[in-house]
Amino acid sequence: MKRFTLIVVGLFGLLTGHALAWSNHSYAAYRAFEKMPEVSDAAPVTVEPLDAFLKAQESSIETLLGIQESWARSQLEFYPRRPAQLAFKASPAQSSAERRLAFLMALRVAPDSRFALYLQPDPWSGAVDPSRLLPHAAVDTLPEPANSTRRFVALRPGDAVAPLAVVASATDEPDYGLDINLWSDSPSEWGKVYGFEALPFGNPALSFATQAPFHMGFYYEDRIMYMVGPFLKKTFPLLRIHQYSSLAALAFRTGHRYWGWRFTGLALHYVQDLTQPYHASVSPGNASLKLIGIELMAMAGFPTQKKDLIVLLSNRHLALEKYQNQMLFNAARARQETTLEKTLRSSDRDSTYPAWSDLYARDVVSRQSHDLGARMTGILVDTLPAGYVSDPAFDFGVKEDGIDLVAELARQDAGKRAELDAALAELLGNFGAHSRNLVRGVLKAAALQ
Repeated sequence: MKRFTLIVVGLFGLLTGHALAWSNHSYAAYRAFEKMPEVSDAAPVTVEPLDAFLKAQESSIETLLGIQESWARSQLEFYPRRPAQLAFKASPAQSSAERRLAFLMALRVAPDSRFALYLQPDPWSGAVDPSRLLPHAAVDTLPEPANSTRRFVALRPGDAVAPLAVVASATDEPDYGLDINLWSDSPSEWGKVYGFEALPFGNPALSFATQAPFHMGFYYEDRIMYMVGPFLKKTFPLLRIHQYSSLAALAFRTGHRYWGWRFTGLALHYVQDLTQPYHASVSPGNASLKLIGIELMAMAGFPTQKKDLIVLLSNRHLALEKYQNQMLFNAARARQETTLEKTLRSSDRDSTYPAWSDLYARDVVSRQSHDLGARMTGILVDTLPAGYVSDPAFDFGVKEDGIDLVAELARQDAGKRAELDAALAELLGNFGAHSRNLVRGVLKAAALQ
């Protein structure tokens, strides 16, 4: 058994580069909610700093975070208990900075997280006043990616803002450093005290990779994978969804509607991540026995197959992400309707799923996404240029900035591209339906529906 455990540990190297699911959640979120009356018709909300919400509701937050901890201990397998000294305690005498730090550490997120007052505008809306733009570092603790399309617009306390813009912007926010270096083997000071133990997979020296266990959920692998590596289930998107969605309900109930929508967006991020097949499966399209065989070869001194598979998984994931991002961004800038926009808006399938619950993301979203993984991989391999998705000598991540997948696919066989577009539309249809169902669940919990 020890030998097989080492095999699965080795296989987790396959996941090192898969920390992102959708490259900019806000583009798809704007489309998913712009025809949902509960969001699009909601009255404007008044912007307030996080510190104001925490001060006004610190007693309620103390109670809620205690309930969250009890829920996590009873519902989440392999959940590492929060150290008692991190529990949030109401204390009117503490400063705003002290209260904020205590809150972030009780949630066990990176304490340097910005939680700035900002919006990421809908590219469909056109140009943005340059004087209102915030620098990347004011919102995100991670380095700005090359050729990033993200734009951050400053908000001021007291501003009136549309809930659609608040929730859509916040869906992208957990990728701004909130889940970075939270592990005991991370170089951060907070990782040493949070109690999450060592990073279950990936390289702790690569800060970006350390968020992956909070953004992935491997709930439907073959039994043999769990037998030899039970730590495969040490992924915690359900924790984050529960934390932020219950904070959203509290904020709505107590009249802090800006933070109701902001926390809702944060919870949505993790649900939306699980709609990406590469976040719900260790290696979509590859059987467990094949993966174990590849790792055995690597352990025997023949690592070529494993190295090749790591590159191919990363390339396919990144290519799917880039194509989706380009399609939505280009359509928004041109104000063009495509099948993707229509599918994201359509609520036809929303009621075909169960009502929202604490385990919906595991029981519905992740299962569906896992089951789509092999088919999605096959379509990517059949449709995209072979050099991008079938050649392990090519690193898509290194070359990505110079690749225009939309332009390249326009020169490909129209039938094959149609198959890829249909598959992507299916994924984004799931993205939209599950996102709206979470919002309904939050509003119901807040008694606002």
